[in-house]
Amino acid sequence: MSTDLEMLAWVAAITVLMWLPYILAHIVNVGVVPALTYKADGTPLPDWAARAKKAHANAIQNLAPFAALVIVANLTGAANEATALSAVVYFWARLAHYFLYMSGVPFGRTTAFTIAWLAMACIFWQILTAGPM
Repeated sequence: MSTDLEMLAWVAAITVLMWLPYILAHIVNVGVVPALTYKADGTPLPDWAARAKKAHANAIQNLAPFAALVIVANLTGAANEATALSAVVYFWARLAHYFLYMSGVPFGRTTAFTIAWLAMACIFWQILTAGPM
């Protein structure tokens, strides 16, 4: 498996797990039964958990374009060292984005998001400049 595809699998795996902290915070906040019966759905989350939920939504929104770019690069033969490095950078930037956003670190989420976006742009550039397939 290429590094790009391996990183795609890891990004998907961490995205699948990002719901756990805010759901557990909800359960701690309102109790198991109200959380499971939807009676407490309107109860506000602690600030950090609300930010974790938003970071998770952002991760889901960015997973599709990242996956598409990695898959296209691999199917067209455009995958190379640059796309592999970009995929690794994307993984670490998205992981950092989640924790920085959840922690409320000023400028942290924006910086991490921008790095991840630039990594996707690099993969796209490699696809565009790969030449005829």
